[in-house]
Amino acid sequence: MTDRQTPIASELESHDAFDRTDDGYDLATTVFETTITADDAEGERDGRFAITVVLPTLDAAVADEVVADPVEDGWFETLERRLADVFTVAHTSTHDEPVVERDTTEVRVHLEYTAWDATDGVEDAKALIEFVEGTFAQGIIPGYEYQGEAATLLENAQNRGQQAADGDGTSGGMPM
Repeated sequence: MTDRQTPIASELESHDAFDRTDDGYDLATTVFETTITADDAEGERDGRFAITVVLPTLDAAVADEVVADPVEDGWFETLERRLADVFTVAHTSTHDEPVVERDTTEVRVHLEYTAWDATDGVEDAKALIEFVEGTFAQGIIPGYEYQGEAATLLENAQNRGQQAADGDGTSGGMPM
């Protein structure tokens, strides 16, 4: 018996941004915990994808301070509203509505969609997760000290900003 790899598995395996895990695949280019799984779809389509992205709540992301409930609730409601547009960055038009769940320390974003083509489906997975990450980053509220993934996002943004200000990242000032 031959173990035939599906087109989706081949695309995920060959894409340098995804790593195989016990539960499926992980997007290695994000600071957040991600799980990507895919099964064969019915008919001519290549697959049905399921993505979970685990984000910290605002209170869990803030270091050494408790975020007031109205601020936490407003932050979460804004995150939910922004994530309603997540599929605008995808090739697919066949998807379920995003599901965003929150407990005291985590927000779980669940995305499911069907892809006509394995390549587009895998590229959609990357784009969708990056949209979630960017949406989280947009919601970082100034004035708090952050820890964990939020601190990493802020540090990465500051480093990229400094490299842009330095021009090529090796010398001071803008290139002439």
